[in-house]
Amino acid sequence: MIYQSEIDTAQTAANHPVMVESADQLKRSIKTWLELEVLGFDTEFVRERTWRADLGLVQISDGKTVWLVDPLKTGSIEPLSALFTRPSQVKILHAPSEDLDVLLYTTGAAPEPLFDTQTACALLGQSLQMGYHNTAEWLLGVTIDKGETRSNWCKRPLRPAQLHYAALDVCLLPMMYRELKRRLDDLGRGHWLDEECARQVQRATTPVDPEQAWKRINGNGRLDGTSLAILKSLATWRDLEAEKRNLARGFFVKDAALLAIAQRKPENLEALAKVNNLPPKTLQRQGPAIIGMVKKVVAQGLTVQPPKILTPAQRRLLSGMRSLVKKKSAELSVEPALLAPKRELEKLVLWSPGEPLPEHFTGWREDVITGELVALSEGKAVQAG
Repeated sequence: MIYQSEIDTAQTAANHPVMVESADQLKRSIKTWLELEVLGFDTEFVRERTWRADLGLVQISDGKTVWLVDPLKTGSIEPLSALFTRPSQVKILHAPSEDLDVLLYTTGAAPEPLFDTQTACALLGQSLQMGYHNTAEWLLGVTIDKGETRSNWCKRPLRPAQLHYAALDVCLLPMMYRELKRRLDDLGRGHWLDEECARQVQRATTPVDPEQAWKRINGNGRLDGTSLAILKSLATWRDLEAEKRNLARGFFVKDAALLAIAQRKPENLEALAKVNNLPPKTLQRQGPAIIGMVKKVVAQGLTVQPPKILTPAQRRLLSGMRSLVKKKSAELSVEPALLAPKRELEKLVLWSPGEPLPEHFTGWREDVITGELVALSEGKAVQAG
């Protein structure tokens, strides 16, 4: 049970956060944090034109004190990895995918064991997209101001309103953890969340293969094998160059331009200049490399197998699976998008017995819905409506 006095203590801590603004302060604070069993974390960063997020602030709270670590003043925050690799300390974050990326890059480690309050809420029937502020209201009856959401967190000095906002974004996490853990344990779902959080950390720490980048580009299903090979070559090159230059993909070369180049297969700069969404400076600087890749793919006769398109029968199966998921989600009071999103169901539709199950349907889902979905795919008598 959460008492109002605890909420008051946390909010008071947010009103008077402890600033950590030097390497020595960070070192001393880490000694304090290592003694705590539970810590809430959040980050504030800027990521508009860059490949990597620019970290502006790290917020930490035990529910009684809020610390704000300023990496622009402390220097390297790699020492925080001592917390992230401590297995006996629970690290609480809300919707942590981007936080994991920036913390992994700046400290060399991802926080484990992780407790994601957003996923925990989804396992209790709330939206998988529910933000921290709505979670605070639903779980604790606390309304939090959202006024500084779009602040520039890398500009100094930070304003008092920014610091207060940042502190509020972390001060309630330890209480959220206690209440959510209690509810999940009462339902026997604590291990469900453990699995989901472990998967999040695994995804964050698994290097992204640039040769798979073409699969993220919408519209690739309309291309033939040669055009897909061109798209794959261009998308791989773009990822490698954008990362090297620390530029967001779209600020280096837009998706639409890559798709158009793959379709048209321009043989020279004059033809390439007719492609929309390709600025003159990009044409001038990157044009020769782009033409070179197109010519190489065509000359070598390279092709890529197009993504599989569901047949009418498979689409009917997918519809039946989605109905089953909807029914089961209602029975369990679990967010359907967490139980089995459409993109994961499509993998199961294309799965063949004898192959390993798609990873999403292993673990706790095997006891809840996987068997029924597999039976449905094998044409057995399963009611999905």
